[in-house]
Amino acid sequence: MALLSFIFLLALLPAGSVTSRHPSKATISSPVFGPRQVSGLVGGSVMVKCFYPPTTVNKHDRKYWCRQSGRSCTTVASTSGYVSSSFKGRISLTDYPEEENFQINISSLALADAGTYQCGVGVNGRGLSHKVTLNVYQDSDLPQAAELFYVKLHSTWTVTCGFGPDYNSLRKYLCKMENGDCQTIIDNREQVNRNYTGRVLLSLEGFGGSFSIMMTQMDWKDTGLYVCGVGEYGEDYPSQELDVFIYEDKKFPQLKSTVIGKTGSSATFECLYEPLKSTSTRIWAKWQPNKYMRIIDNADYVNPGYTGRVAMFENAANKTVTVILNQLTQEDIGYYWCITNELKDQQSSAELMVIEGEPQLKAEKEVVAQVGSQVNLTCSYPCNYYSYEKYWCRWSDSGCSFMPASDLRQPGPEVTCNTADRRVVLSFDSVTEEDGGWYWCGVKHNGVFGETIAVKLSVTAGSDEESPELLDVDASNHVELPDHAERPDPGPRGGAHSDSGVRSGAASASSDQGHGSNTLALVLGPLGALLLVIATAFAIVKYRQMKRSDLVSIGSYRTNISMSDFESVKDFSASNSACVKESQETPIGGDEFITTTDTSESAAEAKKAKRSSKEDADLAYSTFVLTSNSIAQGSSGGDSPA
Repeated sequence: MALLSFIFLLALLPAGSVTSRHPSKATISSPVFGPRQVSGLVGGSVMVKCFYPPTTVNKHDRKYWCRQSGRSCTTVASTSGYVSSSFKGRISLTDYPEEENFQINISSLALADAGTYQCGVGVNGRGLSHKVTLNVYQDSDLPQAAELFYVKLHSTWTVTCGFGPDYNSLRKYLCKMENGDCQTIIDNREQVNRNYTGRVLLSLEGFGGSFSIMMTQMDWKDTGLYVCGVGEYGEDYPSQELDVFIYEDKKFPQLKSTVIGKTGSSATFECLYEPLKSTSTRIWAKWQPNKYMRIIDNADYVNPGYTGRVAMFENAANKTVTVILNQLTQEDIGYYWCITNELKDQQSSAELMVIEGEPQLKAEKEVVAQVGSQVNLTCSYPCNYYSYEKYWCRWSDSGCSFMPASDLRQPGPEVTCNTADRRVVLSFDSVTEEDGGWYWCGVKHNGVFGETIAVKLSVTAGSDEESPELLDVDASNHVELPDHAERPDPGPRGGAHSDSGVRSGAASASSDQGHGSNTLALVLGPLGALLLVIATAFAIVKYRQMKRSDLVSIGSYRTNISMSDFESVKDFSASNSACVKESQETPIGGDEFITTTDTSESAAEAKKAKRSSKEDADLAYSTFVLTSNSIAQGSSGGDSPA
């Protein structure tokens, strides 16, 4: 039995150790907080500040200061106007509802004033109270009181510690008291406790020896006593105790502390801001030990390494700023901070985890087009985004400006997601060089930004002789705007078409006509090419024949005689004149043969005539004349009587 009891107690120990890290239920249900102890000298004074949740009831309810005696607590002073006789003239209690605290000031301290007190809201002993120990010393050095911090759950705690320029070169640190030891949380030598990685930042402020500490995502377990100092804790160096209490404000929004994105896709972060503080600077940065890398801010700054990848959207209605980072890679894993120079408690941080996967939005990563061409930027989406709002926007350093686009999905109850055309098209009628840049396709659901994908449009100068052609980034699919598709008003530099459809590529308006034209072209193309080859060959042969022919006169005949004819006659006469075929003989009557006598002038001109490329023709011509005379004489001899 004793062994079972011992095992039972051992089983309870881990649970006790775990719960000890968090405030008790009584602490959470009694969110009035103040100093654990205060100290003063005889004849001196002390000030006690107690915090309470800023609810409407608490702001108007009674505040009190009572002295504990056993189980009862006797009122010393209250906002109702009551003051104990032993403290008349030397105690005051003042409520500061806008600052969420009330203060008790006690003067003319006596040793008899030492003891245990409570500051509370409402009725004595009803739970909304905090216990304070008052110490009174006579002629002694007073211990330094801890600085109090009343911090909202999930908000950011900011503190500045300064010890003078004499300690400028020493180590600066923040530690938390646990089990009698002070565990280092962060120092200026890039040492960060692994339990606080990504949510604590230490920054040096000038050369005055001071430094500031920010801790985001404050949780119940962060309640406790901290120490900031220089050098090493416990050594003879100055330090300051910081007493932190966490309370819950149900009106304070809770942001995601972890964001998960897929490689190639995007991640969405939320930051808090106050719209009335229009002059405040809002920065989104990546956390690094003791520093942060600024990525984007509300002053039109974008880190060059994040061009086209990050944008900031303000939503004054719910007092948030949405930051979207797309084209994710493994290098983007880390912690990201929302930082502002005002309202320090609204600063926040979140961890980004990037996992392997495929983006659900699909689009070409880069599109190249010529000036004057028509361009369609097409983005396809899956069924789970079917009911979401889709948009295209143009990215710049100052944000992402929404542009008119067309969703190609069909209306009607008979249309399902699987049969719908799930694409969003951004069209440019005539693209210009100014249209080049980054464009985002994204989705929204109930006003909340979701996934995005980025497309880079590059516009090059085209040739004046070339006719503009339409460039479709989704060339495998024919893009036509159905009659039901929403056609927004044309935007600057080529908005959506006002035509009934958007052509894809250089295709004709009718797909049937397109197929017929293609078939006819396939048949007539080769036939036309063959005819062209034949005609070209015929022209070449004819030209060569014409080049080798000349106009000659023989008697009263004028005819074009080919040089080949001269050569054939020459051949026949040279071999044997009697071998001339009958069909080749040309009978010439004596009365028809006219002999012309050249004048001396023409003879001289003939002698002066140049021998040109027609020399062979002249030689052939002479041979032809001699042969013709021989033939004529032979014919005359044959006809005369013997």
